[in-house]
Amino acid sequence: MNIRNSRILVLGGWGLVGVAVCKRLLEGKPSYLAVLSLREREALEAVEELAPFSGKCEIVADWGDIFLTSPLKDKSRPEILNSAELRRQFIDGIFEKPTETRLKTFFLHELIEKHKPDIIIDSVNSATGLAYQDTYTAYYDVREALDGMSAQPLDAAREQIEKLVSTISIPQLIRHLQVLNEACRQCGVRMYLKIGTTGTGGMGLNIPYTHSEDKPSGQLLSKSSLAGAHSMLLFLMGRTPGSPFVKEIKPAAVIAWKKIGYGEILRGGKPIPLFDCDPGAPEEIGATFRRIDDSAGASQGGNLKSVFIDTGENGIFSTEEFFTITSADQMEFVTPEEIAHSVVTEIEGGNSGFDVVGALDAVVMGPTYRAGVLRKAALDEMVRLEQESGSRSIAFEMLGPPNLSKLLYEAYLIKLAFPQVQNFCKSTATECSAALWEVLKTNATLRQTILSIGVPILFADGKHYLRGPEVKIPPYAGSNEFKVDPESLNEWVRKGWIDLRTSNMELWQSRIKKHMRFEEPGLHRDTSSGFPWLSRFEGESDTHFVGKIVTRIFIEDENGGRIKA
Repeated sequence: MNIRNSRILVLGGWGLVGVAVCKRLLEGKPSYLAVLSLREREALEAVEELAPFSGKCEIVADWGDIFLTSPLKDKSRPEILNSAELRRQFIDGIFEKPTETRLKTFFLHELIEKHKPDIIIDSVNSATGLAYQDTYTAYYDVREALDGMSAQPLDAAREQIEKLVSTISIPQLIRHLQVLNEACRQCGVRMYLKIGTTGTGGMGLNIPYTHSEDKPSGQLLSKSSLAGAHSMLLFLMGRTPGSPFVKEIKPAAVIAWKKIGYGEILRGGKPIPLFDCDPGAPEEIGATFRRIDDSAGASQGGNLKSVFIDTGENGIFSTEEFFTITSADQMEFVTPEEIAHSVVTEIEGGNSGFDVVGALDAVVMGPTYRAGVLRKAALDEMVRLEQESGSRSIAFEMLGPPNLSKLLYEAYLIKLAFPQVQNFCKSTATECSAALWEVLKTNATLRQTILSIGVPILFADGKHYLRGPEVKIPPYAGSNEFKVDPESLNEWVRKGWIDLRTSNMELWQSRIKKHMRFEEPGLHRDTSSGFPWLSRFEGESDTHFVGKIVTRIFIEDENGGRIKA
């Protein structure tokens, strides 16, 4: 892409890497640069720092938590988790169905709609932010609450359980990607580039730097797990039709540095108070030991000061800490300017050699020629066994979604009712509906199979139905009872019920006319590779009409096709 005159949104633009990326981007003369940080002060500081490099580019600040809904974007996680109302809002936003309305409530969606970027560069340390909510600590709190349930109010246990649920990071990452992809598709974002992490500075399970006595800690491994999951989700996003081009740069070393100085040492953004103990009055080790004891030590009325190097999101290090972690065979380090150079190289169409998504594309094992040849042999053998057993094999509702079983069976009913499928398109919707019901009414084996796998059958009147003991749609959502209204019923039927209503017959007529095109003048005289051979309709003898038409529906109507081999 050409950076010149582009609109760019940089997430995490105040951070060490974010600022370096912004400066490098401004050399390319974009027309608009939006800098997002978690806090207003940070975003405004970043814009001020970038002002001397702006040229004619408009630079604007924005702030908030991109993993939260807009009403919660300026609230801290402790503030959210300690409020029953806000905590429930947060949990519902993550775990409830990802409807378009719900996705639009997230701040990230609002942000992309507001700035309408051509390019998004995401330098937020997502894996750290999500993993360091610390499910492990929350587990201990829940265990303690459950152990004491008989002695404490139920509300106290409920609070701890909700807090534990709030720390489960994978659903939060998934919802983040759902929001990101939907907003990018709707707003026409052309490229999304993530600056990720390995979680261990490029080291392995033997990493000496950890967050507890465990080596490595579960918390640190959670961070690496999130980083890997994030890369795979981006890999999938890059294979989704209509999504932006997706790239990821993943530094595998300490990123340094932002500043060297002398002053107060900050930990978690706060100074470290100085305490002392009287060497002549030591405490005796007893039967118990308290990890936190506010009465221990004597305050010295000041804060710890020393020489430090500021490595941005990675924290403040002493001279000897920096010496150790950046030594050969330890984490070593990479500069933010080098990362920024690779980012711009990838945006402009160059090959930095560091695009993780591109690397995954290059090394994953895709479809093979041998499998393609054997596919026909497998299908031929299955057809032979169908004929031998007198049993047609359509769908078992194991692959999912139920929509697949619904479509396959509806297509099969059409083929049974109208062996010459052209006649289905020439009949009225009422005649089609009656013909399909006649098949279901007289073919007990077929009807039993459909109902047994969890797919109901809705009659043409839209009021009566047949069903087995379990249905797949609607899915479980905390209760087995659901309020029925026209909107919800239509959604259930669309996703996983056989639908004999005339409106569905008309939909199938339009699908068959569009995808089979068996009467299009001159079409069958085309014998080139450009002819849609995979969807070719072969008349009454077409063994796989059912699979062909549903395949085309998934690819062309539901935008569900594969775009990379």
